[in-house]
Amino acid sequence: MGWHHGGAGPCLCKHDGWQTSVLRQMMRLLTLISTLYASGVCACTIPVFRYALDRWEADKFHLVLPASAAQDTALQDLLRPLRANGTANLDIMSSRDVSVTMAELRNSRESSRLVWSGALNEAALAALLDSPARKKIVASMLAGDSFIWVIADSGSPEDAVEVERIEQRLRFLEQVASLPIQDPNDPDSQLGPGPPLRLKFTTLRLRRDDPAESVLLRMLAGPQGKVDPGTTSFAAAVFGRGRVLGAWPLALLDDAALEDASMFLVGRCGCRLKNENPGWDILLNVDWEKALQSVVSAAEPSASVTSAVPKAAAVPEVVRISAADDGEAAASKSGAIIMAVVTLGTVLLGVFCLRPKKAGV
Repeated sequence: MGWHHGGAGPCLCKHDGWQTSVLRQMMRLLTLISTLYASGVCACTIPVFRYALDRWEADKFHLVLPASAAQDTALQDLLRPLRANGTANLDIMSSRDVSVTMAELRNSRESSRLVWSGALNEAALAALLDSPARKKIVASMLAGDSFIWVIADSGSPEDAVEVERIEQRLRFLEQVASLPIQDPNDPDSQLGPGPPLRLKFTTLRLRRDDPAESVLLRMLAGPQGKVDPGTTSFAAAVFGRGRVLGAWPLALLDDAALEDASMFLVGRCGCRLKNENPGWDILLNVDWEKALQSVVSAAEPSASVTSAVPKAAAVPEVVRISAADDGEAAASKSGAIIMAVVTLGTVLLGVFCLRPKKAGV
């Protein structure tokens, strides 16, 4: 069933429980998006997705350890690199609560909400910090993709139909969308180091029961837990440095909502302050400043090599001119010059002859 923000929508009495809550959340989110988009608070022309990649640092998650972890030397050695010079958006702390006997990963926005809990060892820590899908998300952002819609479904035929509809709609939107015109002389609209600015809408399909992505799925679903990955197929729009704009159940993500969210992300930045924009972050083990600079460094050698290649070597077809051809070319060039001079003289003579004579002469 479709719905539209800022106008008449469906009767909320037809939805109960989580559907009502999710629907209201969606309406508030898209109303906020429309307000930010239309407000023009920020004069810059950088699109939202790129402004976030350039300037918005990811919120930190909280890894809370039981008090007994302080005596576990193997665990402390495992955590030392993260504490000293870690690249993940993660804070590590010890709990003074004796009832806490397992490690807990708490959400960046709501520290009381658990993303994961269990015995912390090398394998568990690796699963918390990264996953195959998160590697793809990071690669997509560093390649310059505008955003990536992560679709988590059950694999059912009904979900397959919804996934195809979403992908088809995004392909259409990518064709009709346009980026804000960039002013290179505007100091407020300078891009940071990173990939070239482009329009690219990407999707990533996951299974809701994939054990390798269980942590990611809970983070994508959001700190409020309005969507339950265990029972609900949903889609989440990810952009910037792992920022999630929102999570929508597939059954409620109609074309209007999909378009509003996507066009907001490619539109000009409406507000410089991250926390005044909708969304939340996911945990990624990335040094973004270094990674973005590496994208620039990787592009520079290819440009210098291209400019250093002799023109004859770069052109697949070379036309050789013999000495006789040189003479003919020179003669042809001289003839052309003479013809141009004669033509110019003729025109000037005609103008002079046609000029009216002064009276009395």
